[in-house]
Amino acid sequence: MKPIPILIFLALLLGIALVSLSLGKYPLPVGEVAAFLAWKVTGLGHVQPERIPLLENIVLQIRFPRILNACLIGGALSVSGASYQALFVNPLVSPGLLGVLAGASFGAALGMVFLKSWFAVQTATFLGGIAAVVLALFIARIYQVRSTLMLVLGGIISGAFFTALVSIVKTLADPYTQLPNITFWLMGNLTLADRATILRMGVPIVLGILGLLLLSRQLNALSMGDEEARSLGVHVEWIRGLVILLATLISTLTVVLGGIIGWVGLIIPHTARMLVGPNNESLLPVSALLGASYLLLVDDLSRTLFTVEVPIGIVTSLVGIPFFLLVMKNARKGWQ
Repeated sequence: MKPIPILIFLALLLGIALVSLSLGKYPLPVGEVAAFLAWKVTGLGHVQPERIPLLENIVLQIRFPRILNACLIGGALSVSGASYQALFVNPLVSPGLLGVLAGASFGAALGMVFLKSWFAVQTATFLGGIAAVVLALFIARIYQVRSTLMLVLGGIISGAFFTALVSIVKTLADPYTQLPNITFWLMGNLTLADRATILRMGVPIVLGILGLLLLSRQLNALSMGDEEARSLGVHVEWIRGLVILLATLISTLTVVLGGIIGWVGLIIPHTARMLVGPNNESLLPVSALLGASYLLLVDDLSRTLFTVEVPIGIVTSLVGIPFFLLVMKNARKGWQ
């Protein structure tokens, strides 16, 4: 792992986060926000006393949780996508490969129709994502063929199945109250998760990302093929299962935090691979930092570009499609 590129991307993320704290319907000077944060953390710096309550409310109570939410989701989706791409040696793989996003969508939709509390809806979202991956693994095991191709096919079937179930739940939902909530949720939104939810989901997300970072050397070996990995002493089945477990966990929790946010886990690993190469020891941490920075920038656009906030899932799709076309033009060299 090369520390210098990682420190550069960390500094980039902190700079974007600082600017994001100053943006909004009530814009604040970046210098004032920086001085307030320095005063809050170290007690040093000068802040006008009459501005402190305002800054406390806007910066810490409203904008900081949202920025933390964007960083968690962007980092988790990017690391998950990079891990899947290394595991399956396929540049078109994304976090939704095994149907986890479709399953989590079904769980969320089902919870909004039949459950009362928001915590129950979040729990149903998480369980739906896990159920989709379990179904994909079960389908892959039916044919007794241990290959990544069967896992991909199982994920396609599982994703299609749960997507159909989401359509059924939409049909059963009340068109005036429940259906708009389901549709809005599936578009992706960073405002629905409160501070308690962000803290509760953030801890396992960070632990899952760290777990994947610790497996980066094993992912390098798996990228060369199963036989080569075994010759290097890697327990292929065990490592593959652990990577799938951790990537599934953090991908599902992003749906709990912000709904369906696409393209991040597909384009950011490609971008990071072009910048630092295919070595997962550098690729995974850079993907996490770059993904967090990217989603912060997209969120800034979604809440400031128009008078009405655009769901972030729509913006990531609109930005991601042309961005992906540009990245794919030079993506081959990132795999060499």
